[in-house]
Amino acid sequence: MKKLTGLAALATAAALALSGCGGSDKPDGSSGKDAGDKELTLWLAGNDTNDDLRKYLKDEFSKQNQGWTLKIETIDWGDLVTKLNTSLPDAKNSPDVVEVGNTQSPTFTNVGAFMDITDMYKELGGDDLLQSFVEVGAVDGKNYTLPYYFGSRYMFYRTDVWQEAGVTVPKTLDEFNNAVITITDKNPRGIKDFSGFFLGGSDWRNGVSWVFANGGDLAKKDGDQWVSTLSDPNTVKGMKQLQELQQKASKAPADAKDQSPWLYINDTDEASEENSQTTNTALAAATIMAPGWAHWSIGDPTIGADGQPARNDGGVIIREWNPAKFGVFVLPGNDGKPAPVFAGGSNIGISAKSQHPEQAKSLMKIIFSEEYQKMLGGAGLGPANSQYVSSLGDDEFAKALVDSALNSKLTPAAPGWAKVEAAGLLDEFFGKVAQGGDVAKLAKEFDDKITPVLNNG
Repeated sequence: MKKLTGLAALATAAALALSGCGGSDKPDGSSGKDAGDKELTLWLAGNDTNDDLRKYLKDEFSKQNQGWTLKIETIDWGDLVTKLNTSLPDAKNSPDVVEVGNTQSPTFTNVGAFMDITDMYKELGGDDLLQSFVEVGAVDGKNYTLPYYFGSRYMFYRTDVWQEAGVTVPKTLDEFNNAVITITDKNPRGIKDFSGFFLGGSDWRNGVSWVFANGGDLAKKDGDQWVSTLSDPNTVKGMKQLQELQQKASKAPADAKDQSPWLYINDTDEASEENSQTTNTALAAATIMAPGWAHWSIGDPTIGADGQPARNDGGVIIREWNPAKFGVFVLPGNDGKPAPVFAGGSNIGISAKSQHPEQAKSLMKIIFSEEYQKMLGGAGLGPANSQYVSSLGDDEFAKALVDSALNSKLTPAAPGWAKVEAAGLLDEFFGKVAQGGDVAKLAKEFDDKITPVLNNG
């Protein structure tokens, strides 16, 4: 009853949203597709799945399903929850297979938005799949979404600037904190607003590592209810440690989140969709924390025939990693082992309203096949199946990705977690801490705000 009620609520919201914007795209007043169409729709979030991966999925799907085509639509991460709310409950508009953020998966699985694929679990990888991601896609022992790929966060640093400041790669979390504060204080190149460690004040996805490293957490289940645990002494301890970094090592704005931190570690300014301002970004930081795939955006510009930096189709500078300037290391914990970091990545599942469930299952088999899993690794995305992790390679990026993922953690699998994120409650809490607010007082204030949302899927 819980799932049916939740899905009905999503459907009501969808009906209101669709009526407000016309809703129909066919002359007869209907919309979307019908069960007779021989086209399967896959929603992918963002652009992490590159063109080669997409082409493989389309070609292989058509090969295995004669007469069928696979349509892939890209949904921006910022729009995903809204679009899922309006589309998943509506059979005429629902995509068939959907990528969803691992932090968003509990909300949609708890309201019955995805098909039960428990009978496919073993065939798609079973216990070799990343279990923390499996858990956020399960309800009452049944599987609704499974891991698509994983990413993990580690440190990218300017080896030249660290050397100039006289600091070395740290072995403990305290050593890291001291190192980046020292770099900020020394500022060996005299750069205005320079950060030893650029960390946005509202960047909770990276900042939560200090909470995890001190044994804290964001929420826990107490009986049948989820409760926010920002006031837990270990969480408060981690936040105080983070606050010191925010105030002594980072010049990032208090409202800055985790978008494109690599812009601040390169030698040259760069405009992008996320950063329309091109001033004060060139070498504004000696260290950043980012998912492994960020290394494609870090390095020296490649120069085109016109003598100017070459750019891709999106207008972004094409860069080449320069080991004389850049390096990576895993954030160490208090015990010297890799610190627990927030695990990036996503899950994937079949819409409960899919008009083509058999073809959707066929696509899932392709996605979890050995060949595609290895292709994910080759593209720098952690494959869902642990048997194929070696496909990531053995370079410094692959090693850092695997090592940082060892102790990585997910956000709580609470029904309302996606709503907590959408409401920006953690962004606000971390931002106020960055501005020097009383950590314990803010923690209590935001516990009271977050707990009711956690249980409202």
